[in-house]
Amino acid sequence: MSVAKIKELREKRAAIHAEAMKMVDLPAITKEDRAKFDLQMAEIDTIKGDIDRLERALALDTELRETTAPPRDKVAGQERGAAITPEIRKAKDEKYRRAYSEYLRLGPRQTDFEPGMSEESREALRVGRTEYRDMGIGTNTLGGYFVPQGFVYDIESAMKYYGDMLNQAEMLDTASGQPLPYPTDNDTSNTGEIVGEGQQVSDQDVTVGHINFNAWKFSTKLVKVSIELIQDSAFDMEGFLKNKFAIRLGRILNTKMTVGAGSTEPNGILTAAIAACGVPVAGGGAYGIPVIALGSSTNTGGAETGGTSVGSKDLVNLEHSVDPVYRTGAKYMFHDTLLRGLQGELDKYGRPLWVPGVSVNAPDKLNGYAYSINNDMPQMGLSANTIIFGNLKKYMIRRVKELGILRLTERFADYGQIAFIGFARYDGNLLDAGTHPVCYLQQAAA
Repeated sequence: MSVAKIKELREKRAAIHAEAMKMVDLPAITKEDRAKFDLQMAEIDTIKGDIDRLERALALDTELRETTAPPRDKVAGQERGAAITPEIRKAKDEKYRRAYSEYLRLGPRQTDFEPGMSEESREALRVGRTEYRDMGIGTNTLGGYFVPQGFVYDIESAMKYYGDMLNQAEMLDTASGQPLPYPTDNDTSNTGEIVGEGQQVSDQDVTVGHINFNAWKFSTKLVKVSIELIQDSAFDMEGFLKNKFAIRLGRILNTKMTVGAGSTEPNGILTAAIAACGVPVAGGGAYGIPVIALGSSTNTGGAETGGTSVGSKDLVNLEHSVDPVYRTGAKYMFHDTLLRGLQGELDKYGRPLWVPGVSVNAPDKLNGYAYSINNDMPQMGLSANTIIFGNLKKYMIRRVKELGILRLTERFADYGQIAFIGFARYDGNLLDAGTHPVCYLQQAAA
């Protein structure tokens, strides 16, 4: 049913876009035409949001259905060799989740003020360590217990919604956070050879380098909850924390993986691209309309205004600054404010550069390539680096497969509050051995 609904929404969106593009054939663009165009573009954006939500729900459902338990000698009473059916696993996950929820609400120990968890819940968390050993801080004496898998999955899925870098990059999970050298090599200047009969072959070593991945610690900052809410059995503590942690971690991770400066934080994809290769706007004569002033210029062959416009020639130049091997599966990445102008842009033959995807899971495309909206990318402006193009999967995010959550009971007791704080460790960098899989477009200075 969901697949059929997605297909219906995509077809509706394509029809609206086709109607909007009729404006380019009008001899003159009136105020009413612009207003109608803006409404159509807004409806296209709204439908795209609905499509994204349905596709995320389907993707998460598929992921959870494919989750299987790793082999272990004994897990929560299951002897070695005993079958762990989906029903048994689901029951154990639910038992652990209920125990963890009780820990969030009541705390790990009993006091006169707080009753604390039940002995049954403590036992469930203790026994469950073998199954959740990589999901939490692992030291209940510090006030923390292992985070249930469902809790982690929900937070990770929500973080991807708030930060598209987590969708576009390659994810590397590690069990620990020690420095990780990732090998690279650049053999593009070397070729094979023709060897005569009985002749010795030549030597040609491969030069191997590496990129170091650290594990920078990110926090959600303190999330304070009143004791009244915690004591209210109707209050969804898990849902509240998942939402807050995902929003805060998702935003900071997306920012640092986009424009992080490196050395003391992740090296963002734009920072890495700037260090590698860039393409200036083409200047006068590039085809297209100014992105900022939609409708204020002709639709084809319009004069460029440098720092406030992008033409089709600029996009073509950017694409060809990336080696053909990386253009297979390549994507654009830019701020959402650029999309509105690019949606109405034409090439020199009068054909629209932006084409909506119609079939299920088909992406919208710009000049034949899919694109990603990332609002941590710079907006249009003089000398701004506004558009990235290339194989975004060559950007790798290192994630320590551990989410730590602490419950701070005493610190804000005089305010009648209990605080929670989450910790996660990440790093990111572009896997560039000198072949520059990602480049960027820089606006003119004037």
